[in-house]
Amino acid sequence: MSDRRVVVTGLGPVSPLGCGKETFWNAILEGKDGSCNVQRFDTSQYKVHRACEVQGYVAPKLPGDPGPAAALAVEAARLALEDANFAEIPQQSGVVMGTTGGEIPILEHIHRQQAEQGEDQVPRRQFPKYPCHTITAQVARYFGLKGPNLMVPTACAAGNYAFAMAKDWIQEGRCDVVLAGGADPLSIVSFTGFSRLFAISPDVPRPFDKNRKGILPGEGAGILVLEAYESAQKRGAHIYAEMVGYGLSCDAYHPTMPHPESMGVRLAMERALADAGLTPADVDYISAHGTGTQANDKLETAAIRAVMQDQAERVPVSSVKSMMGHTMGAASALEGIVCSMAIQSDMIPPTIHYETPDPDCDLDYVPNQARQHPVGVALNNAYAFGGNNSCVVFARHPR
Repeated sequence: MSDRRVVVTGLGPVSPLGCGKETFWNAILEGKDGSCNVQRFDTSQYKVHRACEVQGYVAPKLPGDPGPAAALAVEAARLALEDANFAEIPQQSGVVMGTTGGEIPILEHIHRQQAEQGEDQVPRRQFPKYPCHTITAQVARYFGLKGPNLMVPTACAAGNYAFAMAKDWIQEGRCDVVLAGGADPLSIVSFTGFSRLFAISPDVPRPFDKNRKGILPGEGAGILVLEAYESAQKRGAHIYAEMVGYGLSCDAYHPTMPHPESMGVRLAMERALADAGLTPADVDYISAHGTGTQANDKLETAAIRAVMQDQAERVPVSSVKSMMGHTMGAASALEGIVCSMAIQSDMIPPTIHYETPDPDCDLDYVPNQARQHPVGVALNNAYAFGGNNSCVVFARHPR
């Protein structure tokens, strides 16, 4: 592994708060609520009816009519590449993205057709569109990218896993540019699953609030253009931040419940700081996983306290899931964009819907209003079912 530096040169958000860097970031700083009554499918048989859908988005026309995840990913890639301002996109650029459900709406559509028309009446040609690898394949095909191509299905931590893989590819010299991020569309399967787990809030997500009652499902895609510093320097690219480290871990404990002592979460944060060569005193902001469930927020708070130690009281922590819901595989990818913009603007996003402090969640959660605050180093936390934990470290460039 070389010591090549990896920098962020392009941002591509497609989210319930808007599409494109400026629209997205302005909505974040305004503390916009991106939730709405579900339009995508009928929720009359459910106890909850709200989610966070991408609004005002026109899906790009793609060959073969792929599913919504690929369309979200291609649009996020287009925005990121446009923002990176390449004179010519290097053909050997890599693509790595994370997801939770992949193109599961395609499978939902096929099953619905089978129920209505009979199994023999459903064209078999629809099935090859379902596997999640079609998402990055569509991105590569659309932009003519011939470098490494990979999907990472580590659920809600997958965006950070994609960033980690991209960093390794660049430092190994496999490519100079990687499009890295995540994508997931809203689906009946995910909505039903979280509903049956009683994990969906009846109104709004309230991360770290004493009266929090769960997540709101969301959708979207987020992509960072990660680039070798010498490549970015040579073409005079604007650099938002540098990706200086990452940490990955697994609880090895339970399919859905986090470790009761948050061991895996702590390991991911500790490994990320060690990989970056930093200490807790260097951290200026933590973008929390912060889903709004009772167990997750309590254990993440405990993990932050354990890792940050006497610095825990000093560091602002916030959850943008309070605004755009839980966008699954896109979550930590969009939050990577948030970290990059926080470093760029020295602004900390708020945690909205915060009303009642919880003794078990006693950190500075930047309640309800954005805050001007110097951000030289930001941690991006993301966790997932299966005990997958991740933390990515972004820093101001040059440090």
